Amino acid sequence: MKAVIIDDEQKARNLLRVLLEENCPQIKQIESADSLPAGVKLIRSLQPDIVFLDIEMPGYSGIQILDFFENEPITFEIIFTTAYSDYALKAFELNAIDYLLKPLRDEQVEKAVSKAMGQIGKTKISERLEELRNSLKASSIRKIGLPVSNGVLFVELDSIIMLEADRMYTKVYTDKTEMLLVSKPLKFFIDILVDVPEFYRPHRSFMINLKHIKQYVNQDGGYIIMDNLQTVPLSKEKKEELLHLLQTP
Repeated sequence: MKAVIIDDEQKARNLLRVLLEENCPQIKQIESADSLPAGVKLIRSLQPDIVFLDIEMPGYSGIQILDFFENEPITFEIIFTTAYSDYALKAFELNAIDYLLKPLRDEQVEKAVSKAMGQIGKTKISERLEELRNSLKASSIRKIGLPVSNGVLFVELDSIIMLEADRMYTKVYTDKTEMLLVSKPLKFFIDILVDVPEFYRPHRSFMINLKHIKQYVNQDGGYIIMDNLQTVPLSKEKKEELLHLLQTP
């Protein structure tokens, strides 16, 4: 049997590798990747039986693995890993998707691998993942990983008020902190949030959460005041579209 570990944290990858080597002798080959795109490339070349996939990584949610295999059958079992015991785990259980809680324990890993071995080739993992994705979309527990100096800070999407471009950095304003300077360009977040309906780009340098708009001011070409009293310029071509969005129930 072959396994692939996809996790942005090197310590997490190393620990899981050791636990597999010590407790799961049926797994003869273990490879790892530090991002979802790199992991997908590895999966295609190795053709593993089991993939251990972190739920939240900078830039991607593990659930997005479906997007990489839209026109291909998923022939391997997936075991998700997460450090957040409250992160929509009920949805995983309802859709018969296995997961491991960090910090990982040997008996936990051994049990998950045994279960996965019994399911290989017998269940339609793609359908279960699609159902899981739909469940998570309906869930109010949604988070995004923000790369910070000492790791990754996970914040709820609803708490983000706005994002502002600052050259190759992004200023992230939330209702929990005054401002976080993140070492990623605004486009990084636009690509992640493009399908989240409450996030809108009123200007090339800003992305806002429509839930946190306080006021639209029809002066100086039009601008927006957010809940944190920050002002956001509004491009001329976006004015009509934004007002329509705000007035639509």
